[in-house]
Amino acid sequence: MDPVNDSETPAAGIDPDLDPGILRLRGRWTLRHAGAIATALGGAPEQVGGVDARGCERLDTLGVLQLLRFADRRGLDYSMLRFRADQQPLVDAIENVHDDRPARKRELGVHAAMERLGRAVVENTREVVLLVGFFGEVQAKLLRLLKQPARLRLTATVHHMEQIGLDAVPLVALLSFMVGAVIAFLGAMVLADFGATIFVVELVNAAFLREFGVLLTAILLAGRTASAFTAQIGMMVNREEVDAIRVLGLDPVDLLVIPRVLALLAMLPLLTFIAMLAGMLGGMAVGAANLDIPVAAYIARTHETLELRHFVVGMAKAPLFALVIALIGCLEGLQVKGTAQSLGERTTSSVVQAISLVIVIDAFAALWFMQMDY
Repeated sequence: MDPVNDSETPAAGIDPDLDPGILRLRGRWTLRHAGAIATALGGAPEQVGGVDARGCERLDTLGVLQLLRFADRRGLDYSMLRFRADQQPLVDAIENVHDDRPARKRELGVHAAMERLGRAVVENTREVVLLVGFFGEVQAKLLRLLKQPARLRLTATVHHMEQIGLDAVPLVALLSFMVGAVIAFLGAMVLADFGATIFVVELVNAAFLREFGVLLTAILLAGRTASAFTAQIGMMVNREEVDAIRVLGLDPVDLLVIPRVLALLAMLPLLTFIAMLAGMLGGMAVGAANLDIPVAAYIARTHETLELRHFVVGMAKAPLFALVIALIGCLEGLQVKGTAQSLGERTTSSVVQAISLVIVIDAFAALWFMQMDY
């Protein structure tokens, strides 16, 4: 290390001929002279009303930090610290982070509430626009597969079909069976007062064929699959694998998005069918065990009253829900910013958006089918 010259040593003093209240600095206020900086500031007079650092030959982060802390100890306003124009940007940057300031309290007034509402509306509108644009891009590239089938990643598609479909069968079947049993119990509790317990068969069958089968399956996959899609693609973004795919001249949508979309489009209707059967079996189990409806009578009643239109209504919504869940999961993954916090936020957002949109679409579909008397 080079020897320290006296002209480089930090020094601080008051010049009574200029301004007796201003502490004037000279030398190099850098990390190399940390000890001398502490000595110079420790010996500063008590009557100091300001600091003039324009005479410093050099000034680095440590020097600025020590001066800001000196001002805090002496109760000086930062406006009383004078720096050269070339030093000021460094001072401004360090001033914002040099101390542990208390977190800003959340405002609870009407104005603040309206501001938060406006920001939420703008952000949600932006998410909707991005989702619509992403749907258009995926649709165009799906149509491109008809002309260029070699772009289809069949192995990846089958892999995702296994993860999405086969691995989820036990969970979907178990939950649907239990919900079917609960619906049968509730229906019997109300219908028993009218001596119409047998109508529990129609209630459970219609409920699961039209609504609960597809809705339960979609909600389960929105929580299970959408989050998985976001986490998988988000980690690839964090590790810059998506950038590497682009550098290689490949399309991330072809490699990452389309296999997941096709897999979910294929597996959600199959899982919905399993959920319908499991829910109906749950109702049958309750009917046989608690409602004095023998299995043969339950099956006969089902055969007499079951209508194909209920099954069509439920299955028609499955591909739409699959498309929504897959697009949201993949889009949120591609929007990860490269940090763990961003990955967590996007994963949570994908689950919330997917479940919310599935329920909203199901409600509008129920209203439409009711108005169409179907």
